[in-house]
Amino acid sequence: MTAAPAPTPTPAHATPERKERVARWSVAASALITLAKLAAGLFSGSIALLSEAAHALVDTFATTVTWFAVRAANKPADDEHPYGHAKFESVAALVETGILFILALAVLAQALRNIFAGGHIIANATPLVFAVVIFSILVDLNRIRVLRKVARETGSQALAADALHFTSDLAGSTLVLLGLIASRFLGFLYGDAIAAAGVALFIALAGWRLGRRTLDTLLDTAPKGRVARLRAIAAAQSGVLGTANIRLRSAGHEVFGELTLLVARTLPMEQASAIRDRVIEAIHREFPDTTLAVTTSPLAPDSETVRDRVHLIARRRDLPVHHITVQNLDARLSISFDMEVDGHMSLAEAHAQAESLKTEIRAEFGAQTEVEPHIEPLESKHLAGQNAPETVTSAIAALLARLAARQTAGTITEVHNVRVRETPAGLVVNYHCRAPAALDVARAHALIDEIEHHARDEYPGITRIVGHTDLAK
Repeated sequence: MTAAPAPTPTPAHATPERKERVARWSVAASALITLAKLAAGLFSGSIALLSEAAHALVDTFATTVTWFAVRAANKPADDEHPYGHAKFESVAALVETGILFILALAVLAQALRNIFAGGHIIANATPLVFAVVIFSILVDLNRIRVLRKVARETGSQALAADALHFTSDLAGSTLVLLGLIASRFLGFLYGDAIAAAGVALFIALAGWRLGRRTLDTLLDTAPKGRVARLRAIAAAQSGVLGTANIRLRSAGHEVFGELTLLVARTLPMEQASAIRDRVIEAIHREFPDTTLAVTTSPLAPDSETVRDRVHLIARRRDLPVHHITVQNLDARLSISFDMEVDGHMSLAEAHAQAESLKTEIRAEFGAQTEVEPHIEPLESKHLAGQNAPETVTSAIAALLARLAARQTAGTITEVHNVRVRETPAGLVVNYHCRAPAALDVARAHALIDEIEHHARDEYPGITRIVGHTDLAK
């Protein structure tokens, strides 16, 4: 997929004040050109020039509307307008679109009337009239350049609309100039009327282009290709299983919207939040003009195992489970596990929690599922403890070394780092040992369990023993 180009970042000098200043300058230029064209049109009697004067008059009104719209759009977001006021510019552009179409029809009607009347020669096309038209062309060229530059830097639809209008003005003035030349120097009767019809065509074309773009904004049309690109950016982040509910809307030079990320339902909240943050950062790098409300939604991935699902169900109830065993018995599952509850809880209360967990597991896997929880006490508080006397630690270390040599036939070796702590519940023992790197985990676990089982038998004071296996040197 080809990446959509990132928008041009707004330069530091492209301030709201600059937008207003350019809009005010455009109003003054439109008013000046309107007066000049109107005077020249009345003096020469050129329909095309009078049409251009009317067009310029409309543009003066339109640029005035633009100026007020830009001022309104610069207001910051508030409680009633959480996305800001940028659509004031779109409303102004829509008003200008309607004015352009009305003007185009009026100019075209006048041009057709003149053509059907047999045309006319413009006798008063003096050098001053030509100078007015050429002057308006030069002014339009300059303000089109300035308006396009500022509109591109600020994302202002209203200023872009003005630039589009003055492009049609430039084309119209050029046609008027050609019509004056054809009538004054070539004696062509229909030159002025044809030029006026051309002006009408350009006015209508400008209105069409502006109206289509403005309606896209007002109807919340997403920027072309943006949704597909956002979906690709999100999918490229690890942990994202898919996307949903991508909605975008434009407001001035900014794009707002929402995006839902599908993530594995077994993920902890912190992990899901980290994935969300990575996606937001990646989107902002490519589209700094886009602000999205990104949420996560849990999804059961195809790779989810029965154990994963049991852990998820238990986690919802804040019940630690381990040693989950899953068996396939013909057409049904058998699931057994150890469930830890507060050791001070009554057996009746613990049984109720176990039955409730069994019910939810059967709802997940089917009513015929065999579920066997084994209830174990969970120490709800930290045990107070202290190091056991050295004689006790030495005796237990020797016991562990002897059992490792006897029970594992030398597979488990080098019992070391033995720590014994006295607690109110009894002795808690931690130790390290070594085993071959090629030994599989299941066999290593079974050997360690065997050592611990015999150690508790021979030293009844041990209440908990934990062995950590290092790799043999």
